[in-house]
Amino acid sequence: MPAMPTQPTLFEPDPLPPGDAGRRRPATGDAASPAAAGAPVGPMLAGSEEPADDTAPAADAAPPADGANGTGKTQQPSLLAEDAPPPAVAQLRERRPLWARLLGRLLRPWISLRTEPDAPQQFVDQRPVCYVLEDYGLSNALILDRACREQGMPSPLRPLPGDPLGRKRAYVALSRRSANSVLAALAAGKPAPPRTHSESLARLLEAHREDPALDVQLVPVSIFVGQAPDRASGWFSVLFSENWALVGRFRRLLAILLNGRNTLVRFAAPVNLRGIIAEDLPPERTVRKLSRVLRTHFNRIREAMIGPDLSTRRLLVDKVLAAESVKDAIVDQARRDKSTPAEAWKKAHAFAYEIAADYSHPVVRSASFLLTTVWNRIYRGVLVHHLERLKAAAPGHEVVYVPSHRSHMDYLLLSYLLYDRGIVPPHIVAGINLDLPVIGTLLRKGGAFFIRRSIRGSMLYSAVLSEYVAQLVAGGYSIEYFIEGGRSRTGRLLQPKGGMISMTVRAFLRQPTRPVLFQPVYIGYEKLMEGGSYLDELSGKPKEKESIWALLWGIPKVLRQNYGQVVVNYGEPIALADVLAEQAPDWDGRPVPEEDKPAWLSSTVDNLAQRIQVNINRAADVNPINLLALALLSTPKHAMGEGDLRAQILLSKRMLEEVPYSELVTVTPHSPEEIIAHGEEIGVLRRTAHPLGDVLSVSSAETSVLLSYFRNNVLHLFTASAWIACCFQHNRRMARRNLLDIGRTVYPFLQGELFLPWDQDSFAARIDATIEVFIREGLLQVVENANGSDGDILARNAGQSDEVFRLRALGHPLQQAFERYYIAISVLAKNGPGTLGAGELESLCQLAAQRLSLLYAPAAPEFFDKALFRGFIQKLRELELVWLDGNSKLVFDQRLDAWARDAKVILGRELRHTIEKVSPEAVRPEVVVEEASPEPPASAS
Repeated sequence: MPAMPTQPTLFEPDPLPPGDAGRRRPATGDAASPAAAGAPVGPMLAGSEEPADDTAPAADAAPPADGANGTGKTQQPSLLAEDAPPPAVAQLRERRPLWARLLGRLLRPWISLRTEPDAPQQFVDQRPVCYVLEDYGLSNALILDRACREQGMPSPLRPLPGDPLGRKRAYVALSRRSANSVLAALAAGKPAPPRTHSESLARLLEAHREDPALDVQLVPVSIFVGQAPDRASGWFSVLFSENWALVGRFRRLLAILLNGRNTLVRFAAPVNLRGIIAEDLPPERTVRKLSRVLRTHFNRIREAMIGPDLSTRRLLVDKVLAAESVKDAIVDQARRDKSTPAEAWKKAHAFAYEIAADYSHPVVRSASFLLTTVWNRIYRGVLVHHLERLKAAAPGHEVVYVPSHRSHMDYLLLSYLLYDRGIVPPHIVAGINLDLPVIGTLLRKGGAFFIRRSIRGSMLYSAVLSEYVAQLVAGGYSIEYFIEGGRSRTGRLLQPKGGMISMTVRAFLRQPTRPVLFQPVYIGYEKLMEGGSYLDELSGKPKEKESIWALLWGIPKVLRQNYGQVVVNYGEPIALADVLAEQAPDWDGRPVPEEDKPAWLSSTVDNLAQRIQVNINRAADVNPINLLALALLSTPKHAMGEGDLRAQILLSKRMLEEVPYSELVTVTPHSPEEIIAHGEEIGVLRRTAHPLGDVLSVSSAETSVLLSYFRNNVLHLFTASAWIACCFQHNRRMARRNLLDIGRTVYPFLQGELFLPWDQDSFAARIDATIEVFIREGLLQVVENANGSDGDILARNAGQSDEVFRLRALGHPLQQAFERYYIAISVLAKNGPGTLGAGELESLCQLAAQRLSLLYAPAAPEFFDKALFRGFIQKLRELELVWLDGNSKLVFDQRLDAWARDAKVILGRELRHTIEKVSPEAVRPEVVVEEASPEPPASAS
């Protein structure tokens, strides 16, 4: 397998923005012409230093919001088409002011630019271009001029046609307010001077009123010095990185000297000045409106880049304690405790400080230096996919990251990746068990805020936590939490818990000003740091409590390991507004008071939680270890000949290609030979030489259990193919129609367990498409229908052919799910209706699965996971195949027998008999109570 990248730059380049397919960043350099840079050659003015004199007004352009990619303009005929063509770009660059050329050369060694989007010249056409900056500053002008020259765009240091600004420049700024003026006012005991609109902006608008032929493109440009992590700079440079504070000339100079090589210049779509003039507002109102629109745009971009301008931890805690809901909770607490309000307030204050994060930019930057070294030492690369969707949607939104949770590395990786890519790291919800000495402080300064595992019985704590989350949502902090409630020990996504989602939704409903966007994230590993502890927990040992000493002792061992490659896939974002439009169509968009609990709130939270899990699975990554686990765990001894293993891996990849699960799913590009070599390299496979061909097996029994974890990561991607293969484990022939019909019947249970995205008919269509692939691959064949009924009869090969071997391997991952289902049905049937409660049934099913594993065949740990039995029982209740009687016992009717008959298609006679034999009966009470006859719900009849 080719070596994965080990350089400090672990991540692949950012994909192009939406709408830029096929574009590439043009070559840069002072003397490069538009043609050499890849810019359009036809209208040379698009890449020249000289503003265009021969352009006409165009149609409306998009406002500068959220990094839009297109302008929406329609080109109109040139008014001065007979003018001579413009001079060459190289000649125009020589005409830049002498001071600009000298200072530009002086600044060049200290500045390294990164421009977004990759091709900003897409925003402009032949019309004159004027740039607008957030603040005036000589360094900003020089940085902007260099970025424009590198991207083949008009220079901001050349005047517009007729010089309507009266400044011999082609850029304006919103405000001249400087840090010095603010500090002087504060020192004099006066309030800070208010922001005022730019006089140059007013002159530009007035020029448009006076000259109907003038149509200038006003392009907003944001400049950030020192925003992205710099692996070459020292920790001291963190102090002078970009933030919300106003700085003077000296501090700006230090920021350039220390952080100038991490400078980001972000262009946005032009503002349509002609459209604003056409509104015919008074001149003063027009300027104020344009200034407000531009300032909102700059604030949104700055917020997305470096985070919101919120208060410190102390001030945020004060806001929480000043909220009416918390005040009421303090009064109630004092009454319950029979204490004074002051004592209850102290308790609330302690809760708030226990919860609140203490975000520190220097600590985050320092952590990025350290983590870069750690990632390069233990991982062979970290790949990121689909981040461009988030970058396009994030500005102006409250972003809530909801990743899968499989390792303690999840939140470190995600925060680091966002920070590296120029996105502010989120505030992360962490369990109070991680608030360890030293470590807890560092996590808190990295953005973690800690919550207790259970908040039941403490109304005051609940009120403080809810208000803290509401302050974060209202203030614009991005948040990250794991809706599974804990790390998955089996590799599957766990059933979601809605506590944090409910708090987020209620915070938005209380103050619905900033739209909320939920961002699902799939994180895939090839090897887990917690693998050893997971093995202990799955074998029955209690979970070890986190401690600082265990963490410190474990660091050397971790740094000596090779954990393969990590892939982080960003799934399709979910807008809360869209979910509310479906679940709460009667909500009118007005604030919902904290004390109100709308009837649709619970269904909204449940629906949102399910969508998140579905979208995480739709962004899965299939890595080499996933494919090895799928193949090797399907054999009794977890071993295969090398040729068979290669063929099975190739078949799995072909199934993903022929019947794709989602456009966001990524699959390793490596060949079967490279995948096998990689498995040997990281210690998953063991090769045994043999004259008839090498045998590859799992390296140890412990590794076999851990491989089941990685198989379960991607099990949902193979549901249709595994279902078909299961049906032919104990059946030589089967009608295609029966295959589809039974597939519709069992699909709700698979959907609830694996978070699948289709309805029953869509799943049946997917089965049908997969059957065609099976036929092309020779795994199944269509035989003549002897009975003459409609539909094909499908058959597998007889005997033990290679095709039968591959078919059995495809079906094995799903076989245990049907065995678990049959265990639950068998235990219910053996004990009869009205005997077991849901909890009792879970426990008996778990005991039966454990005994089946001990007596007959080893099984993966999730085979007797009580949570999976709980999910199956819940789905039986939702489908009303079972229901509770007046004593909270489960009752059922003959329809459950019909479902059990379908199981005979999948499970062999011997296995069914074994399950029925080991299924336990509940201990009967000594006093027998006469049972009422089971009555199904009205809707079940």
